Amino acid sequence: MEKLKAFIKKYYEGFAYLFFGGLATLLNLVLFAVFQAVLGTDFATGIGNVLDNIICILFAYWTNRTFVFRSKNSGQAALAEFGQFVACRIGTMVMDQVIIWLGVSVLAPHVAFAAANADLWAMGVKLFSQVIVIVSNYVFSKLFIFKKK
Repeated sequence: MEKLKAFIKKYYEGFAYLFFGGLATLLNLVLFAVFQAVLGTDFATGIGNVLDNIICILFAYWTNRTFVFRSKNSGQAALAEFGQFVACRIGTMVMDQVIIWLGVSVLAPHVAFAAANADLWAMGVKLFSQVIVIVSNYVFSKLFIFKKK
């Protein structure tokens, strides 16, 4: 039992990031799917993708600050932390948007499966994009935003 506790303590940050990152990703994919079902793929891959990213940025900041990296910053330091978090996440939101644009608007017309299954293809591109975004967000959070002092 002690070995398990030590293992969890040693890797808590990684486990917590995977768990809460998974929740943020799930939220992102669910919002994308809802926008796609209600307002169409064009909306979901454009304005809807930006909206779901904004919602997920706020959710991810709260969970990363509170549960993953356990930041104790307050006042100006907390404001700077939030600014850095949002700036990095806007960067990965742009990356997400570019990947979706390339996959849905540029690549899809040249792939037979994509043309026949546009909604499914768009969701697959979104899922692929989220893998790239999750890894990038962790690196930014660990190295630049919630770094231990």
